[in-house]
Amino acid sequence: MSAVLSRRSFLHTTSAAAGGLMVGFHVPGLAQQGEATPELNAWVQILPDESVVIRIARSEMGQGTLTGLAQLVAEELECGWSKVKTEYPTPGQNLARNRAWGSMSTGGSRGVRESHEYVRKGGALARALLIQAAANQWNVAVVECATSAGWVTHAGKKLSYGSLAAEAAKLAAPADIQLKDAKDWKLAGRPMKRLDTRGKLDGSQVYGMDLKLPGMLNAAIKDCPVFGGKLKGFDAAAIEGRPGVKKIVKVGDSAVAVVADTWWRAKTALEALPIVWDEGANISQNSADTAAILKAGLDASEAAVGSSQGDAKAALTGAAKKVEAIYSVPHQNHATMEVMNATAKWTPERCEVWTPTQNGEAALAAASEASGLPPSACEVYKLHLGGGFGRRGAVHDWVRQAVAIAKELPGTPVKLIWSREEDMTHGRYHPVTQCKLTAGLDAAGKLTALHMRISGQSIIAGIFPQNIKDGKDPVVFQGLNLGGAEGAIGYAVPHLLIDHAMRNPTVPPGFWRGVNLNQNAVYLECFIDEVAHAAKRDPLELRRELLANSPKHLAVLNAVAAKAGWGKPRPKGRYLGLAQIMGFGSYVAACAEVSVSKKGDLKIHRIVAATDPGHAVNPQQIAAQVEGSFVYGLSAALFGEITVKDGRVEQQNFDTYPVLKMEHMPAVETICMPSGGFWGGVGEPTIAVAAPAVLNAVFAATGKRIRDLPLAKHKLV
Repeated sequence: MSAVLSRRSFLHTTSAAAGGLMVGFHVPGLAQQGEATPELNAWVQILPDESVVIRIARSEMGQGTLTGLAQLVAEELECGWSKVKTEYPTPGQNLARNRAWGSMSTGGSRGVRESHEYVRKGGALARALLIQAAANQWNVAVVECATSAGWVTHAGKKLSYGSLAAEAAKLAAPADIQLKDAKDWKLAGRPMKRLDTRGKLDGSQVYGMDLKLPGMLNAAIKDCPVFGGKLKGFDAAAIEGRPGVKKIVKVGDSAVAVVADTWWRAKTALEALPIVWDEGANISQNSADTAAILKAGLDASEAAVGSSQGDAKAALTGAAKKVEAIYSVPHQNHATMEVMNATAKWTPERCEVWTPTQNGEAALAAASEASGLPPSACEVYKLHLGGGFGRRGAVHDWVRQAVAIAKELPGTPVKLIWSREEDMTHGRYHPVTQCKLTAGLDAAGKLTALHMRISGQSIIAGIFPQNIKDGKDPVVFQGLNLGGAEGAIGYAVPHLLIDHAMRNPTVPPGFWRGVNLNQNAVYLECFIDEVAHAAKRDPLELRRELLANSPKHLAVLNAVAAKAGWGKPRPKGRYLGLAQIMGFGSYVAACAEVSVSKKGDLKIHRIVAATDPGHAVNPQQIAAQVEGSFVYGLSAALFGEITVKDGRVEQQNFDTYPVLKMEHMPAVETICMPSGGFWGGVGEPTIAVAAPAVLNAVFAATGKRIRDLPLAKHKLV
């Protein structure tokens, strides 16, 4: 056997050898054997064998939300961690039970921070019921009982949770539930092992592309390559006789799918299908045209104001010295390793969908709309995601397509898998923007005024246009707000104006991991370095001065500077760059150490990163998230660019849209410094400081300012 065996190869070979090993794996939505066990509440079910089933409404896509939320429930429940299992409740169940599990949306680093309170209450309530059941058996007062690791104890006696669960489930819930103080945590706050690791290692974890159902067919799809174009026609007769082909289906106004017994046969038949497109008016659109439109917006008279204090324009007019720069960030793709996919089964009475999704309720709504059935007649079974990054959140175009195809084959499950090329060219892309920054310095070199004009695309206008008020998209200003718990700017500038000239090209935008915080950190943090250079100030000292009234921003900045050795002697040819920002409720900073060879080759040696998320549920997961965020952030900074020519995306696959390789990846030293008192996110904030920290270090090494990403298209010497 080859020493290198892919997970999919393993699944394929072992499935064949075992006569279909996948049948033995747990697949959501398939009937499971065994008598139903009463639940203690929506979050907790304890089985007679002492297994503790914790239901997780948020999606697991590698970020560790499943384990983190389970820790919080288990902490309040006081059960043994080795007994914990998890399962997803379905959005149909959530609907039927008046949204007992709350929001099922997983994005914006909200998985833990916006559900921690009610999931903890679920664990605490279950524990209270178990104690009451034990107290009833012993005929003692509840306050005389204690719990530990899945047992209720009293005066030398003990009863297991499993033996008490059935009676506890019959009891009325107490009126008041007290949650533990974080200082008393035993499971939460510790680096517990993830609950989803084993399934990923042994191949038992079923992803959407792995799913197999009895009688299932497979579909491949091709949409019009030009944004906004339509399907004019196709010659089905040309491929109908090919082996395995079952049906050729028009999907909506702009796509055609081939259904076959295997996906490869569906894909190769689709490639041979003669198709005629109506490419529409957008065929003339190009990235250069978009850049020109955005550039004009930098000086437009009309713009929506995000943050304003003092009189920035007047202060700039009277400034002793002005500093000005223009930065830009391109469209970028999510490029998830698992392409978009869904399996759908439709009958006139019911529609079922199995899919990886960041929002089960949104997927249910999409299934209902596409099926023509009410939500109560539909169900979505959520699977672990092979990457999400926002692509599988607000927009569920692949679910609609899968259901539309399944409607043409009633009663037959059909698995739709996009090709990599389809996934690359029909995404919901990170918005393209430019930013013009103008700073005013007084005679002493102090920053007195700052105007940031952002020109570019609005995600909200593209996805939720009804939420645009007075021409303003609040998401555009992530990390640039004057105060607030989500993304405050931190820097004290007497005269400040941050505004946005909305310019929306035809490329559809979407929430992309880190969203607008990414480019805002580049714009602000690189420009602060420019201001420091113009004022002949040390970049760290200038930031410390401007953050004097923002102690949490300052604390993470000081932490990375100290650990990286800012201001201390370093190896020859090594240079440092700083960045800090607040986003998704957390305070983050990074210090990058780089070198640039005489040939212009960039080497990022290490990045020191600090995060203050308020509370840290699993420090080990936070460290992994921070490290992973730099993989994603540096991929974008170094290589990520989607360009449009003749109305279509030019990048088709990873050969033209490269991602970070091991040789590019620096060592990442994480500092987790929770200060308590608030709940911030950890999946996305540090992505934002990756690019500016590296760009500032590149300037320190070369004296060149890179203001137009990605870095790969620039010569550094």
